[in-house]
Amino acid sequence: MKGSSAVAGVDEMRAFRAPFVVPAPRDTSVRTRLRVSERDAAVLSEVGALLGSLASRDLAVRSRQGAAPGAGTWADRKRALTVASSARWAGSITKATHDQWALARRGQAAEMAWLRAETARIAARLARPLGAKSEKRAALPRGYTDRTEWHAKSRRLQALRIRLSTVTADWRSGGVRVVRGGGRLARLRHRLDEANMTREEQGRRWRAARMFLAADGESGKRYGNETIRVTEAGRVSIRLPAALAHLANAPHGRYLLATTVTFDHRAEEWCDRITADRAVAYRIHHDVTRGRWYLTAAWQRAGVPTPSLRAALTRGVVAVDMNEDHLAAWYVDVHGNPVGEPRRFPYELSGRASHRDAQIRHALTRLIHYARRCGAASIAVEDLDFADAGTREKHGRAKRFRRLVSRFPTARLRKRLVAMAAEQNIAVVAVDPAYTSQWGAQHWQKPLTTRTRPTTRHDAAALAIGRRALGHAIRRRKAPPGIHRSDGYRHRTFQAGAETERREGPGPRHPGPRTRSVTPGGGAKAGNQRAQHHSEHAAGHGVLPLGP
Repeated sequence: MKGSSAVAGVDEMRAFRAPFVVPAPRDTSVRTRLRVSERDAAVLSEVGALLGSLASRDLAVRSRQGAAPGAGTWADRKRALTVASSARWAGSITKATHDQWALARRGQAAEMAWLRAETARIAARLARPLGAKSEKRAALPRGYTDRTEWHAKSRRLQALRIRLSTVTADWRSGGVRVVRGGGRLARLRHRLDEANMTREEQGRRWRAARMFLAADGESGKRYGNETIRVTEAGRVSIRLPAALAHLANAPHGRYLLATTVTFDHRAEEWCDRITADRAVAYRIHHDVTRGRWYLTAAWQRAGVPTPSLRAALTRGVVAVDMNEDHLAAWYVDVHGNPVGEPRRFPYELSGRASHRDAQIRHALTRLIHYARRCGAASIAVEDLDFADAGTREKHGRAKRFRRLVSRFPTARLRKRLVAMAAEQNIAVVAVDPAYTSQWGAQHWQKPLTTRTRPTTRHDAAALAIGRRALGHAIRRRKAPPGIHRSDGYRHRTFQAGAETERREGPGPRHPGPRTRSVTPGGGAKAGNQRAQHHSEHAAGHGVLPLGP
């Protein structure tokens, strides 16, 4: 899974990005189950439905205001919502609306960028003759195979241009196309038979997805949140909207749930925050499929300083090559040498989303435990980005490879690894992925293969990733001629330093014989008779550069 599959020459290689330490995430969230009674479930459903309708109305108002709303529009929306709910609920709804609108705008920008790149790529290929091969030096793409494919692509180009014009118009007007509850679930009502679902089941899931039961925390307030409050003993209470104040069973218009909650994960950290009245955000949601209610607590941790690259690599690094079904890892010391045996941590990307997520989490847990046993303070991974690598315009008819790239969980693996490694005080170093697979197999796979240990291409790629993270060149040291390997001539094996330019590329090629055993008339200076009788002249075609 690398950025390139072939190297045409040193002059055509792109510049490599320097490795860097990925900052640890600051946001933290934990979830627990709410074992509510029937009355509690009824009250939560009624409150969530009311606040959800207010949130939908506020999102529609914000979308109609466009990209540049007038001054005070946020305050006007909040005052309008306060009448039907409360000031705190109105603040949470307007903030959620702003975040959702901003997310939709970022999605529009990403879609426009993708559409422009896709239309340009298809137009360039349509301009080429049928069956024409690509010309890398002239930056010309290959042409389409036959007239049928050319016609289909021309129709797709027109459809993409229409889609681009629609998205561009929405971007200029500031309007967003958002479906509260999810567009996929909304479209599901038209194909209930395919989803093996009844209309009642789809309606329950739709109503649960559109509920709004989320409140941001506020430092200095009691237990860090006045709207949804969770005490140290686990008692949960919510502030009822003004329209549902008659449902209160506690003072000050609050409803106290009959159950208590406990957090199995980060319980001490959560308890320390609410005891000090520091902000904690809560969200209550209903899983209709399982018939369960859940409570999620989230907060921002104090900023953890990101270690420098030099400090992260002081004890070597565990290099990881990410693949579609496993993680290939190898511990590399500070000198760039592999230590011990390569390791493989498999996972599966089939089944339900929860199963896939558990598989990834289990593989990363084993990887982090391996890094701790090795004594490494960092894990090196490739800085992969497959944003536009799943299109046929880039990889042609390689449907299997395009499907592999599309289903590869690059972002999920990287985010989970950074979050899980930060808990163990292990830094994550991102390196440039260019040519690591090819050069690793070229320079390391065969020398590290023994009768009892077959080194795979992925193991060699992991070693290449580790050497690049440490600042070493991927290629191995180049040995001089045999006559210069004895002690009498001093060992003259050399290695390019970290400051040497283009050290990642292949070494200089010196054609011809490198000793004086040259056939008569075959030397570079064969026509120079003076060179044949003077020891200070060499008859070889090239001179091997020697290091210190």
